[in-house]
Amino acid sequence: MSDHHSAPPRTPPRFSATFDPHTLAEIRRAAATGIYDIRGAGTKRKLPHFDDLLFLGASISRYPLEGYRERCGTDVVLGTRFAKKPIHLKTPVTIAGMSFGALSGRAKEALGRGASTVGTSTTTGDGGMTPEERGHSSILVYQYLPSRYGMNPDDLRKADAIEVVIGQGAKPGGGGMLLGQKISARVAKMRCLPEGIDQRSACRHPDWTGPDDLEIKLHELREITDWEKPIYVKVGATRPYYDVALAVKAGADVVVLDGMQGGTAATQEVFIEHVGIPILAAIRPAVQALQDLNMHRKVQLIVSGGIRNGADVAKALALGADAVAIGTAALVALGDNDPAHEADYNALGTTAGAYDDWHEGRDPAGITTQDPRLAERLDPVLAGRRLANYLSVITMEAQVIARACGKSHLLNLEPEDLVALTMEAAAMARVPLAGTEWIPGQQLAV
Repeated sequence: MSDHHSAPPRTPPRFSATFDPHTLAEIRRAAATGIYDIRGAGTKRKLPHFDDLLFLGASISRYPLEGYRERCGTDVVLGTRFAKKPIHLKTPVTIAGMSFGALSGRAKEALGRGASTVGTSTTTGDGGMTPEERGHSSILVYQYLPSRYGMNPDDLRKADAIEVVIGQGAKPGGGGMLLGQKISARVAKMRCLPEGIDQRSACRHPDWTGPDDLEIKLHELREITDWEKPIYVKVGATRPYYDVALAVKAGADVVVLDGMQGGTAATQEVFIEHVGIPILAAIRPAVQALQDLNMHRKVQLIVSGGIRNGADVAKALALGADAVAIGTAALVALGDNDPAHEADYNALGTTAGAYDDWHEGRDPAGITTQDPRLAERLDPVLAGRRLANYLSVITMEAQVIARACGKSHLLNLEPEDLVALTMEAAAMARVPLAGTEWIPGQQLAV
């Protein structure tokens, strides 16, 4: 006998798009602890990126180059404006600044080995220069940050270039963090800090307040290094037109522009996800500033923030950059977040590919740690070889694309070679929506 009083069928529970499971969990975590969340890496939200652009390869109206017989150059010279000794790189893919402290000494050595194998540069990051990095880096850029941790004129002279850091893409307007568990005796000595105590870097330089003062600082650095070294100025992507213009006015040889997809060793998650703009939206205004000042290709532009493969490299160069910098991708190439350590990541309550608690110093791969037992897991020779392989592959990928567009050098790529898949990407990159001649925000020619 059927039950005529059974409950009616129910629709499945539905989560709110605004209050999704992650948001609910974060509210509960904040309510339970009373502190904001800190993590490393970059933004995890989906943003307009290079995947929203496509290249127009050659057909009848364009003439491609034969990959096995016709050359496609990849080299780039940085610092041609004022430096006596500009930097000549064999590939336009450089290694971004990542500090000893955030990374282990072996990781810094591996970065140097890999970059030197393919003829490109590494960057010190905050906290000073280590013998491992200088000894294994054929071209080393010395970062000069607001903290001044580890800074001394002798190391400035040992470097091949100097990068004055104003901001970082993951946290423009904010300072850095290095928690006490990573302030080992060696890190503490280099940074003149007490061992085991949390360190917060300043958000602005202590001895100047604006672009006029920056010009004086750049002159000071040039005098210290006898005008030999190229001087970079690095800014987080927020107001790229004005920031690039002011960096050029202050005398920069090279401008480094870091988008919000760029990683960080540690900062507030709310900063990573909600401050700054995507690198796709920042390149064209930066290039426009250089063009308006008649300085495009005279002051070189390096862009970073989410560069993953040769297509990203080629698209950044086509939009007007001279080179790119990679950070997170380089760490992955070394072995970070590798499934080989899945059991260890599980023990930390996470999984390979999602591990971002770099500030805790418990990285199973031995990369973002100062624990000697963990650091010994990383073989710097093998890791350096892996990085060199990766850099070679993405350079070749960019060449494949450039040849398909009929270009004999990566720097000959141009916006005319690109179209966009979305209106957002078309407006940001200032290239037509695919299948049209329409660039959103610009009038069609009549």
